[in-house]
Amino acid sequence: MKQQTIILTGGGTAGHVSLNQAIIPSLLELGYDVHYIGSEQGIEKELIGEAFPHVPFYGISSGKLRRYFSMKNFTDPFRVLAGVMQAFRIIKKVKPQVIFSKGGFVSVPVVMAAKMAGIPVVIHESDVTPGLANKIALPFASHVFTIFEETLQHLPQEKATCTGSIIRQELFSGDRAKGLAACSFTSRKPVLLVMGGSLGSVVLNDALRHNLPELLKTFQIIHLCGKGNADKALDGMPGYKQFEYVTTELPDLMHAADLIVSRAGSNSIFEFLALHKPMLLIPLSAQKSRGDQILNANLFKKQGYAEVLEEEALTKETFMKSLHTLVSRKSEMITTMEKTQTPKTPDEMAKLILQHKK
Repeated sequence: MKQQTIILTGGGTAGHVSLNQAIIPSLLELGYDVHYIGSEQGIEKELIGEAFPHVPFYGISSGKLRRYFSMKNFTDPFRVLAGVMQAFRIIKKVKPQVIFSKGGFVSVPVVMAAKMAGIPVVIHESDVTPGLANKIALPFASHVFTIFEETLQHLPQEKATCTGSIIRQELFSGDRAKGLAACSFTSRKPVLLVMGGSLGSVVLNDALRHNLPELLKTFQIIHLCGKGNADKALDGMPGYKQFEYVTTELPDLMHAADLIVSRAGSNSIFEFLALHKPMLLIPLSAQKSRGDQILNANLFKKQGYAEVLEEEALTKETFMKSLHTLVSRKSEMITTMEKTQTPKTPDEMAKLILQHKK
């Protein structure tokens, strides 16, 4: 009997790759031949290649979907068209039973090519409102899974299901002692984890570093600053450890954290929720995005899981004030978090996707 095959796609940021990373072991365990389509320049090539060197990776052309004027808006449609043809050739060669898309710009030509090839596509939307790539992909999709119940009102009822969050199992196996040891920290002082996403955040990095002397009086600080954003002048500072980016160490570092300051990408905030980590969210501003992180953050605040500080209101003083509020609400937040439903496992998610195969 011929081995069943699936193609995964998604990229541009770690948030568009993390769910795929989580479900690949489950798909392999089920006996599926897994292939991945991404962009040559995107972070997905590195992340998938490092974690799953035996999973074939195909890099294709893709354009960026912009909401602002750029001369590239005139050339990128041709890049997308080239990507569609590249993806179509890959699909015809691999012959998958289903394609799963986590979104991001690179997923658009893959989803279009899948429709041309007659292959069912399942897409996943993790924000409160669908992103632009998924909006374009929606007419070509067989089914859409969401994390937020609120997202369903923006989607066709007949082909949308809310699964809740899906959390990588390795996050639950993190070890606080190992996380502390990796940073040369002690267990006698609380740990603040500050992270701005896989690409880093200048705004969060500056807010932290401007307050560093004051913060170090109270906290030990783990700082995930993004690639190319490390400040060598701060290397070796007692109580402060910076990483440009982490992969296998992340579960240990998250278990070592008592509080978290972060952007408000949905994958990350649901991981914090699953681990019962009180969080201060500083969402990407509406000037720099479509406002999805603001919706995510405000929903988490309303549900009692987070404090929120808008980027436009971020100053040295407001950062410290919001952090003090977070500290004062820590116990209350943890109690609220402990009452939430258990997240879906990657095994459960993989089986849901495979229900829609050809």
